[in-house]
Amino acid sequence: MLGLPRGTEWIVILLIVILVFGPGRIGKVAGEIGKSIKSFREGLGGKEEEGENKPSDAETKK
Repeated sequence: MLGLPRGTEWIVILLIVILVFGPGRIGKVAGEIGKSIKSFREGLGGKEEEGENKPSDAETKK
């Protein structure tokens, strides 16, 4: 019966991935994935850009 890979199977899979892509490229891909996840979370959180809702100087002097 097929299931999720276990201990030694994960090691074999990781070795194959390293042989195909190389350690340098894997690091770059992981970094890009991290950046995209971060920007996705910021987008979901509704984080506003700096200065977008700040009152202008003319409004604060009134």
